[in-house]
Amino acid sequence: MEATAVDHSSMWSLISNASLVVQLVMLTLVAASVASWVMIFQRGNMLRAAKRALDNFDERFWSGIDLSKLYRQAGSNPDPDSGVEQIFRAGFKEFSRLRQQPGVDPAAVMEGVARAMRVAISREEEKLDQGLPFLATVGSTSPYIGLFGTVWGIMNSFRGLATAQQATLATVAPGIAEALIATAIGLFAAIPAVIAYNRFAAQSEMLIGRYYTFADEFQAILHRKVHTSDE
Repeated sequence: MEATAVDHSSMWSLISNASLVVQLVMLTLVAASVASWVMIFQRGNMLRAAKRALDNFDERFWSGIDLSKLYRQAGSNPDPDSGVEQIFRAGFKEFSRLRQQPGVDPAAVMEGVARAMRVAISREEEKLDQGLPFLATVGSTSPYIGLFGTVWGIMNSFRGLATAQQATLATVAPGIAEALIATAIGLFAAIPAVIAYNRFAAQSEMLIGRYYTFADEFQAILHRKVHTSDE
C-alpha cells in the first residue's frame, strides 16, 4: 500500500495520469522551455562575441593605424562577429567611392558616409535583436498556458468528484496536484525567458549605443580628413 501511495505522489505518475489536454499543455511548455534555453545560449554567445570584437576593433582603430590600412585588413580578414567592423567598412567604402568622383561636394561626401553607416547600424541592430521576440513571447504567454492546463485539470478533478460516492481529500488531491504541475512548468519556462530577454535587450542597447558613438567619432575624423585634403 505504501509503495502505491508513493507511486501516485511521484512527479512522473502525476504527469502520466493527467488528462490529454493537460499533457499537451505540459508538452508545449517543455518544448518552449527547451527552445528558449537554446536561444538563450545562442544569443549569449553571440552578444559576448560582439562585445569582444567591438573592444578589439576599438583598440585597433584608436591605435593610430592608417585608416586605409585598417580597411584593407578588415576586408582581407573580416570578422563576422564584429558589427563595428561592418560599420567602419561601410562608411570608409562610401567615403573612398565618393572621394574618387570628381566635383563631389564635401557635404555630399559626408552625407553619403552617414547614410551608409546608418544602414550598417540598422543591419547590426537586426542581428542583435534576433530571438528577443521569441523570448518575450515565451516569457509572457507560458504562465497563461500553464494556468489554462491547471484550470482544465481542476475542472476534470471536480467533475470526477461529483460522480464519486464519497468525496475525500485523497480523492481530489492527485487531480489538483497534476493540474498544478502545468502552472509550475509554465513558470519554469517563463522565468528564464524573461530574465534572458531583459539582459539581452540591455546588452543589445548598450552595443547599439556604442555603434552610434563610434559612427559619430568616425564621421568626425572623416569630416576633418575631407576638408583638410580640399585645402
